[in-house]
Amino acid sequence: MRSEYSWLPPDGGTTTTKPQQVGVSFSAHSRLAYELDGKLIHLDVPAGVTFANGWNDVRWAEVREPTEALEIYPDDNMLRAVTESNEVAEIRSVVAARDATVLGTAALLKRVHVGDADLDDIQASTVAHRLAAHLVDHYCSPRPLLSRRSGRLDRELVDRIRDLVDARLAEPLVLEDLAAEAGFSAFHFARAFKQSTGMAPHEFATMRRMERAKELLLAGRSSVPEIAYEVGYSNISHFRRLLRRYTGFAPSDLRAA
Repeated sequence: MRSEYSWLPPDGGTTTTKPQQVGVSFSAHSRLAYELDGKLIHLDVPAGVTFANGWNDVRWAEVREPTEALEIYPDDNMLRAVTESNEVAEIRSVVAARDATVLGTAALLKRVHVGDADLDDIQASTVAHRLAAHLVDHYCSPRPLLSRRSGRLDRELVDRIRDLVDARLAEPLVLEDLAAEAGFSAFHFARAFKQSTGMAPHEFATMRRMERAKELLLAGRSSVPEIAYEVGYSNISHFRRLLRRYTGFAPSDLRAA
């Protein structure tokens, strides 16, 4: 598995995404031009959504906002092994899909790229196998009958957990709240959530808080303390440390951007 992280200024030109990738846009965009198979569409892109494409390139244009994205290129042999087929599984086209499982994996890999996290060989291969299984279940053709792989949460359930976290960014949120939404014990939920996304529940919640703070800082309408309070932090120094750890940027960096 190979991944590419980018933070780019607004660009009126055209950029290209190579075949067989799945990626996450960590930045929001309005009226973005997206071209696949000769078809051009304009779309509004919320932050945190997933894009994927098969054998064809995707071209992007009319990018009016800064772009932060992570593209993942799964290993063909790994996809072939998961499908138990001699054919390479094609990743079908997906445009701005909500998928908190892919989001969690991409957020973890982003932290590796910006230098705040490390994965040893076993951890990296575990993330790669976990993502390959998810892609085969939801994005690939050919694929086996959809299965409930041992220890993993359903995609729809992970998305519900994301919705709960996003709705309570400014409020206290404990593991038991998330486990109750899933209908599991706290221990079982924590283990299954990390098995599904690559992130512990508290890491996922912190990531969502920092991504929201990043959006507010880029918008430039509130002070740093006001933004910290809005995402649940009263200790401003702690907030600054977490922001750099999860996004790679200090508040002043995002103001400048």
